[in-house]
Amino acid sequence: MEIYDDIVVGSGISGLTTALILGMNQRKVLLIEKAPKIGGSLSRFYKKGIPFDTGFHFSGGFSKDTVLLDMLSVLSIKDDIHPEFISKPENNRFLFENQKKSFMFSPGFDQNMKEMLSYFPNEEKAILAYFSKVKDVREKTTAMNIRSEVEMQKSLDEDFISLKNMLDSLTKDKTLKTLFGAFSMCHGTEPSQISFANHARVSYSIYESIARVKNGGHSFIKALIKKLKKYDVKIKTNTFISSCENIEKRRVGTFVLNNGESIKAENCIFTIHPEEILKTFKEENTSKAFADRVNSFEESFGLFLCFIKFSKKGHQPFDPAIITLYPDNDMNKFFDPEYKGDRPLVLVQNSEEVKKEKVSVINAFELTYWDEVKQWADSKTGKRSKDYEIYKQNKTNRICERIIKSFPEYKDCIEVIDSASMLTFRDYLNSPYGSAYGIKQKIGQFNLFGRIQYKNTFAAGQSAILPGVLGAMVSGFTICRYLLSKDVYAKFIKKELEE
Repeated sequence: MEIYDDIVVGSGISGLTTALILGMNQRKVLLIEKAPKIGGSLSRFYKKGIPFDTGFHFSGGFSKDTVLLDMLSVLSIKDDIHPEFISKPENNRFLFENQKKSFMFSPGFDQNMKEMLSYFPNEEKAILAYFSKVKDVREKTTAMNIRSEVEMQKSLDEDFISLKNMLDSLTKDKTLKTLFGAFSMCHGTEPSQISFANHARVSYSIYESIARVKNGGHSFIKALIKKLKKYDVKIKTNTFISSCENIEKRRVGTFVLNNGESIKAENCIFTIHPEEILKTFKEENTSKAFADRVNSFEESFGLFLCFIKFSKKGHQPFDPAIITLYPDNDMNKFFDPEYKGDRPLVLVQNSEEVKKEKVSVINAFELTYWDEVKQWADSKTGKRSKDYEIYKQNKTNRICERIIKSFPEYKDCIEVIDSASMLTFRDYLNSPYGSAYGIKQKIGQFNLFGRIQYKNTFAAGQSAILPGVLGAMVSGFTICRYLLSKDVYAKFIKKELEE
């Protein structure tokens, strides 16, 4: 029987981060992944020789003196990650289709505020108040500082007021409120349910800077695998924990893998969806309170993606750009699962090198909900009904229509290479519903984080603290701060940042 200090379950960015930090601290670590390859939604896929991004399309946090750069430095992969900044305002646009209005923003927190003031000169009080509150939340959020000695974030007043209520208190202008809430697309929870504080925590780094990454999430995977090998972290794919056995005094004695192998470990850290965690615990050993808690979580929205090749004679390859299309300015209805109209559509444009030539691509993704596909929930990728294929084709056609209506010059220039629904994401990423951000970040909700169920089982990941790459990595650092002890962690962080 193999014995480890730590088992890390799930190889998304949170699992990779957690495993590497533990390995760098001379712990014997096993990283297991249910899929055939590691990386989770960081992974890319190739179709017709063109690389496309699965779930990681862009990130904030690459500006100077930010937590993301600190984390990359500690993991010794900063030089392997090359951000491609979206610096031109025309490449960071929000288009309101019905009103035919367009808003463009330059990078920088203060610059975003100034440009918002230029668009809405009569809303100065609301705009100054909004940006002041966002900045104040960010500065008071110790969890977003890996140098902090504080293990757990103290609640702020803004943790108990919804984004919707905050925006309603600031202004009546629907368009302005939609722009304030634009980065709801980056946390997956409707404005009426997420706290203003969590929206601000996600949004702040995106205001500061927004960037694609050269070679997408694959650059993270490649760099982290190299480091994991350096610190002898063992990796097993096509592997998951099927049960927890020999439980005594609320500690798991052995973790049984799907191949029947039994493993002993001081700690097991799950960085996967809460429902997947629950499956590994035997029902008779699982408290009703824990099961009820997990079952009460709601899924964030999902995405329907079209992977598009853009070809036009004489066309210069795309610079990185993120353009969001809103059907109109009523943000709240877009997040209603019962709403049947068009929803926000994000176009992430960039160019990829294919056989030493630049190819322009568009990752177009529209907000969607599980109800759209649940009738085919019992099917698997490659074995779905004709009705499902019609659904996908209709969605794809409508997305292309909207793109061409907003950009008439794209007519006859876009070729849909592939598409993906929430079912596609469910099957490829082994998540229960294929949602974009795991569970919703709801006001008053106690997410799974830290020690769970047993004394030697723990939870981290994007469903723990905040969604996305930044939040998932922060959860990895935070759980390691606890597992290593505050003093060991502090010395480790200081040493790595000083080197």
